Amino acid sequence: MEHKFTPTRDGFGEEMVALGRVNSDIVVVSGDLEDATRAEYFKKEFPQRFFNLGITEQDVVGTAAGLSTQGYVAFATSFAVFLTNRAYDMIRLDVCYNNMDVKVVCSHGGVTVGEDGASAQCLEDFAIMRVLPNMRVICPMDYIEAKKATRAIVKEFGPFYMRTSRAPLAVITKEEDAFVIGKANVMRKGKDATVIACGSMVAEALSAAQMLKTQGIDIKVVNMHTIKPIDVQTILDSVKETGAIVTAEEHQIHGGLGSAVAEVVSQHVPCPIEMVAVKDSFGESGSPAQLMAHFGLKDINIVEAVKKVIKRK
Repeated sequence: MEHKFTPTRDGFGEEMVALGRVNSDIVVVSGDLEDATRAEYFKKEFPQRFFNLGITEQDVVGTAAGLSTQGYVAFATSFAVFLTNRAYDMIRLDVCYNNMDVKVVCSHGGVTVGEDGASAQCLEDFAIMRVLPNMRVICPMDYIEAKKATRAIVKEFGPFYMRTSRAPLAVITKEEDAFVIGKANVMRKGKDATVIACGSMVAEALSAAQMLKTQGIDIKVVNMHTIKPIDVQTILDSVKETGAIVTAEEHQIHGGLGSAVAEVVSQHVPCPIEMVAVKDSFGESGSPAQLMAHFGLKDINIVEAVKKVIKRK
């Protein structure tokens, strides 16, 4: 069956409207990019619970934290590069240190932002958000999963960071598939190696699995939608079953999903790991497809990493 392609930011925007209808405590604070983040859907439906503070990212986070002290479930939204970088201190102190019920939801993460180039492509957000105490970090793989993730973070008190995509991603999951914060989803079983991926890279991993199957290599594919808290048990089970791991993420190679998985493996059951990620460079301008290929984030790159890691077993 051919999958339709939809940005995960659309799933977030649509689900916020549905949640807003049943929960009058939800409020949204925007940094003047609600059209791009899809927070505009909420704005149109609930204008009294929507606050556009303009290009003032630090105020966006501080205001969201203030609203949460009054019992609101506060969402702070903008581009990933703007909120996680410009407002880092406010996320750290106002939100995480005080354990406020603030959800930082950002679109335009990764190189699939496209032509906007390096200044708008956030490749460091997983690293700088997961290091913060009390912060949970989520990157849904498709439109349906983004809706479920939005639902889940509203139900659970405390700080969350969620990255959504500008680029349309293949819709692979189903409404009936489980989504539990901190619990990975096994997309495909296999015995020769495990690919642990998040966001846009899960579809690339599934494509790589089909390519490898024709070469007699059977890989397990795991959708690690929650980067923190990481699903330790699924990682350990994967090492036991396959003995080799490849991580795949649209993020810097340092500090993101690959590092999080490596931390677990090194502490429990050491095994060879290869990482498919942006290798310590800033983004560039180009189409999403061009940039994914340029930075080695395609299915063929996962295929190469799988072959390499199997040799190291």
